[in-house]
Amino acid sequence: MSSFLLFLFSLKVTLCSCHAENKRSGFRSGRTHYTVSRVGRLAAVVNESSGLSYRANRNTFWTHNDSGGRPTLYEVARDGTLVDSLPLPMLQNRDWEALTNQDTTALFIGDIGNNANARTDLRIYRIDPKQPNDFQPITFHYARQKSFPALKDTRNFDSEALFATKDSLFLISKNRSKPRRWVNLYGMPARAGSYALVPADSVFLKSMVTDAALSPDGQTLAVLTYGKIFLFELKNRQVNFQHPTRCLRIPRGQTEGLAFVNNTDLVMTNERGRMYLIRRK
Repeated sequence: MSSFLLFLFSLKVTLCSCHAENKRSGFRSGRTHYTVSRVGRLAAVVNESSGLSYRANRNTFWTHNDSGGRPTLYEVARDGTLVDSLPLPMLQNRDWEALTNQDTTALFIGDIGNNANARTDLRIYRIDPKQPNDFQPITFHYARQKSFPALKDTRNFDSEALFATKDSLFLISKNRSKPRRWVNLYGMPARAGSYALVPADSVFLKSMVTDAALSPDGQTLAVLTYGKIFLFELKNRQVNFQHPTRCLRIPRGQTEGLAFVNNTDLVMTNERGRMYLIRRK
């Protein structure tokens, strides 16, 4: 991205607001309920963090680089320093955009980036960090996509947001269509297979979704966009967009990684290597 385009992007993020989503989707302002603090900087080897997953048993995070980066997971401390790395030479990083886990033995890498809405090889890798070469591929396609690439006014077949429940995986579309308004929720089994995805729910969000995270108790879904975090309450562990709660305006550049560290607090990373803690007051 050129310096001028980066300046325009940064300006747009800085000036973003929650007004449209509050009015159309029923969010309430949440900025006064949370504090945001910078807590660290990612190690230099993580030069374009695009996914984040919390390792509660070690109080560290897994992260990875964006498209074209090495097929490697990096374990970083809560201040961003490098703890360990996990090369995955059996895998290809075509466009790794998301990372999530079910427990200490099931980690999911989303090779799901699809900016041009032209890919026909979208996949998620399920791995056990202790046996990384014994991976399971999960392939999928969007059942409603009829052309590759999709027409410009229908480009909602891209995702950078992946999260897991006990037995399922969920994607949230990024939505590159114009005018950009609605994002879709998709679900699939968290096991090897090939799946045709149809939207399970949708919600009006004005900006592009770049990650999502589920709280450990399964009661809060956080959706990250450029400049904002949207919170949803999940009732009876049903994953949907039916109960929007807060919109947090947090302009911190090109933010693409989000993970809960407990049931209320989150850590967020951006592609400039900065880490932020979002803590509920």
